[in-house]
Amino acid sequence: MVKIVISGALGRMGTTIGRIVDEAPDLELVGGVDVREGTLFGTEVVPSVRIDEFLKEKRPDVLIDFTVAAAAVENIKAAAKNNVALVVGTTGFSPEQRETIRGAVEGHVPAVISSNFSVGVNIFWKLVREAARQLGDYDIEVTEAHHRYKKDAPSGTAKTILEILDQELGNREKVYGRVGETERKGEIGVHVVRGGDIVGDHAVLFAGNFECIEISHRAYDRAVFAQGAVRAARWVSGREPRIYTMQEVLGL
Repeated sequence: MVKIVISGALGRMGTTIGRIVDEAPDLELVGGVDVREGTLFGTEVVPSVRIDEFLKEKRPDVLIDFTVAAAAVENIKAAAKNNVALVVGTTGFSPEQRETIRGAVEGHVPAVISSNFSVGVNIFWKLVREAARQLGDYDIEVTEAHHRYKKDAPSGTAKTILEILDQELGNREKVYGRVGETERKGEIGVHVVRGGDIVGDHAVLFAGNFECIEISHRAYDRAVFAQGAVRAARWVSGREPRIYTMQEVLGL
C-alpha cells in the first residue's frame, strides 16, 4: 500500500487526484496540504505552513504536488527533508527555482517532475521530436489553449515542445504572437489562448510548400493528468534518489 499526501489538495487537480487515490485499492490517501485547512475524502488537509510537521506525522511514501511555483519549491524541500518521494506537476518554475529543486532532490529522494502527466501528451512529444528531425526546413508554429484561470503562459507543456524543437533544430528565435509587419524568417511562432474552461489543447504546425502537417493533442478532462500523476506515484516509490521524467515512467 502506497501512502499519498496531496499538496494543492483543495484545488481542481488536487480533488481529482484525491478521488482517484481514494478509490484505488493499492493506494492510501493519508491527507493533504493547501493554503487553508479542510478535508479531502475524509482525510485532513492542513495549511501549507504546517507541511513539515504534517509529513513527520503522516509519514507518506509520496507527495503529489499541483500548486504554484513558489509554493511547490517549499513543498519539495519539505518532502526531501522528510524522505518523501515526489510527483510534481506544477509548472512555471524560474531557472533559479529549478536549480533549488534539483539541489533538494538529487541524492535525497526520487522525484518524477513533468510539465504534463498525460500519457497522450508524452506520446505527442515523441511524435513532435520525430517530425522535427524530418521537417526541420518547414515553418513551425506552436499553439496552446487553456482555461481562463491558468496562471502561466505559455503553458509548461508548450515550453516542453519548444525545448524539444530546440534540441532537434538548434535555438531558433521565438516570436510570441504577431502584429504589424510580420514577414516570416526562421523563427518559431508561439500562440497562447486563454478562455472559458478549456482543459488543455496543444498543436504544432509544420508548414512547407504545398503541404502542412499538424500534430495535436486535446484533453477533455483533467482526469487524464491526474491518472498519469497517480501512475507516476505508484512507479516512483522506492526508486533511486534523483529526478525522473514521465517518459521514463512510461518506458518511452
